[in-house]
Formats: sequence, C-alpha cells, structure tokens
Amino acid sequence: MKKAILLPRKFVIGRGVIGETGAYAAMLGKRALVIWGKRTRAAVGDRVIESLKAAEIDYKDEHFNGECTKEEAARIAGIAGGRDCIIGIGGGKVIDCAKAAAISAKLPVMVIPTIASNDAPTSACTVWYNTEGVCVGSDIWPANPDYILVDTEVIAQAPIRYLKAGIADALSTWFEASASYASRAKTFAGGAPTMTAMAMAKLCHETLMEYGVAAIEAACAHAVTPALEKVVEACVLLSGIGWESGGLATAHTLGNGLPMFEETHSFMHGEKVAFGILTQLCLDDSVPPSLAEETARFLAKMGLPVCFADLNMDKVSPERLREWSQKFTGKRSLVHNHTFEVTAGDLYDAMLAADALGRRIKATPV
Repeated sequence: MKKAILLPRKFVIGRGVIGETGAYAAMLGKRALVIWGKRTRAAVGDRVIESLKAAEIDYKDEHFNGECTKEEAARIAGIAGGRDCIIGIGGGKVIDCAKAAAISAKLPVMVIPTIASNDAPTSACTVWYNTEGVCVGSDIWPANPDYILVDTEVIAQAPIRYLKAGIADALSTWFEASASYASRAKTFAGGAPTMTAMAMAKLCHETLMEYGVAAIEAACAHAVTPALEKVVEACVLLSGIGWESGGLATAHTLGNGLPMFEETHSFMHGEKVAFGILTQLCLDDSVPPSLAEETARFLAKMGLPVCFADLNMDKVSPERLREWSQKFTGKRSLVHNHTFEVTAGDLYDAMLAADALGRRIKATPV
C-alpha cells in the first residue's frame, strides 16, 4: 500500500521572526512580490519592508482583494512576472491565494500568517471562494510552501477569536486522522497516512489538551509564553501536516458543509469544525462517551460552539437538516473515510446527539 506525506521546506516560529523576512526571502531570490491586505500592511508593513530593504531585496507589494478566487490568483500570478518569489502575509485566504499564484507563476512562495485561525500556512491546499465569499472548491498543489515564518508576537496581538478557531480546527486533526488511518483512506498527500503524519496528529491533540487553556490566557493578555508558542505550532504546523497527510473525516464534513446554512455565515471555519468534532465522536460507536464528554467540555471552556444554538442553527428545521445530511453523505463525502458505513440518517442523528451533548455540557459546567 502506498503511503505519502507532504512537508514544507522550512518552518520558523518565534517572537520577532517577521523581522527576518528579508533574510529568508534572499534565499529565494532578490526580487520579491509581497501580497497582503490593507490591515496587514498597516500592522506589520514597516517591519517587513525594513527587513526586505536591509537584505537588499527589490520588492513590489500588491493589495489582496479579500477573496481567494481563481481570478485573483491569476491576477497576482500575472503581476509576479520577472519576480523570483512571492510572499503572502496575512490570514488564510491571502496565503492560499499566494500559494496558488506561485504555482501558476512557477515561483517559490514564503508565507507569513498574522493569525493562527487555521493551518493554511503549512498546507499545500488552496481553498477557493467566489466574490461573495462562498467556498466553491479546493486544489492540492504538488508541494507545501517553501518557507513559513510564524511570528508569535504578531499572533498574540490578534483578536482571541482567531486562536480559538484555530484550536478547534487543529483539535479535529487526531480524530479525523485516526479514522482515515483505520480505513486506509487516501489522503490529500496522495497515499494512505504515514506513521509520521499520525505521530504529528497525535502530538497536536496532546499539545492542545495540555496547553490550550494556558495559551488562550496568554493570548488574552497579548503575551508570548511557552504555552502559546506550543499551541500556535500545533495549530499551524502539526495540524497542517496532520490533516493533509493524515486524512479528514466527519468533522470537516461539517466544517466545510455548514456554510450551506446562511445562519452560520458569521462563524469561522474552525468554529464550525468544533461542532463537527462532537458530531464525529457521537457517530463512531468505538468512541467512549467519556471521550466525547471530555472533548465537549474542553471546547465549551474555550467558548467554542458545541450545540446548534452556538452556531445560530437552533431554528433550522429538521427538514433542512435532513436535506443537508443527504447532500453531504454523497459518494465523495469525507464521512466515508470511516471503517463503517455512514448514511444520511446516521449523520443527521449524530448531529442531534452532538447538540444534546453540547447543551448538557453547557448546562452543567465544571
């Protein structure tokens, strides 16, 4: 059986590493195209530009239009002509767009996340949206980003909601990779999960459970602590490799599919994945109830969604939920990465069970 894993060339994390942008860019060439949004440029632009100038990098910066569309990636790829590399700085959408543009332009790419809400910086994946911000698909590129710089001081200054969403997204990694490993499902890396990917997925879960609360406390104080750096590494690196080379399952069926409900449009990807985790745990009869409850309590303590009401879905009718379940248990659904058959009825009932579990946990806090 073929197994495969995708890995970045270099991952750097720590306080102040954004000031080393120029030094790393110089390893990729002397002419760089920097892609970022207005808020990102205002927040970190001076440090990035100073670093590029110090390294004698001939840089050009370009404003990202806010949505990772195929048209935007093509536009950026066109601007990259004559450049040696692309540097994407900001959130998941600008990073995904930079990765896609770099592939099209046949250039190396360096990514610098300013939030830790997802594992886009490490992933070889680009998630596509339309101009209205609705997800329309994804592509997996041949390789991960060349260089990834994660400045934990920058991450610590971001609104706490981003880190909480990143923790939820990362918490799903071990559960979904375990399901994929057991079923020998083909991952986005192009083969069955490797031992390395599984080890990283497990370490991701252990790190979040041990240091998650302390990391949130530090981030609320805008402080960089060992706990924060461990959790950010788990959210960005361990989760990125863990899902891509370990596999996905039901948790991300909800994370990717719940945006079909307009009621959820104000919620972040990781917040939807949080409820997806509980749904997966309620679906799998090999999962002891104690593990589902422990996970629900952890998510609730983080202030993450654990029931329909937390996602503004408490007024969604059973008919709409059943229709959604039917749609998202089709032939190519991630729910089929389990060792057991999952029907639309199974998924619907698991969502109801997760909602009941979440409501009970919130009513009886410890």
